Amino acid sequence: MYRKKRITAVVVAAVLLAVLGGCVNKFNAAGYTKALLDVTYKNETEQYIELTGSTQEAADEIFTKSLDATMEDYEKLNLPDELEKNYRQLFGDLMKSVRYTVSEAKEDDNGNFTVDVSVEPITIFDDTYSQFQEKAKEYATQVSNDVMNGAEMPSEEEMQNHIYDIYYHILNEVLEQGLSYGEAEKVTVHINKGEGDIYEIPKEDMTALDDKMLSREVLQ
Repeated sequence: MYRKKRITAVVVAAVLLAVLGGCVNKFNAAGYTKALLDVTYKNETEQYIELTGSTQEAADEIFTKSLDATMEDYEKLNLPDELEKNYRQLFGDLMKSVRYTVSEAKEDDNGNFTVDVSVEPITIFDDTYSQFQEKAKEYATQVSNDVMNGAEMPSEEEMQNHIYDIYYHILNEVLEQGLSYGEAEKVTVHINKGEGDIYEIPKEDMTALDDKMLSREVLQ
């Protein structure tokens, strides 16, 4: 049901923009890493703008593109406008609720850095999967009984929309009641110095970090 879209391309683009400011003064690898994560997941832009000299509009666009990427599969489903809007709000709230702690950076002899990021994964999908399966089964039984009693069979689109509506309400209820988090997991992020003293975070590091934000064990 939940097919997470990688936001790595958005994050990498943001890294390339963010590190330009590091060419002037001593590069603050940990500060840039946290500012980048804050703007990407939480739409907290102040520190990012201060460190990079970015405009408010450009900083806001990073979060928007991250959310757009997350919503891409849902937009392909052609859900009713209101339901799609609800999911966008839900995933935006989930992104802003991720938990991570950025440790101090370590510099090597070549001027590259590593930063350990401790992530506590949100467990909302693991926590609600059984309930969703039960509700979906109840709906299937209801449809079957209604059809046997003379009702018209709902279209595939109608059933799909109803299933996604069920799942949205389950997820949103948990979000409103309070999210649960799993045990912290560490991801080591490399910040490598390239040509022109421009620093970059490898795509695979950002993918590994992104994968830890939301636990999806039951969906794998």
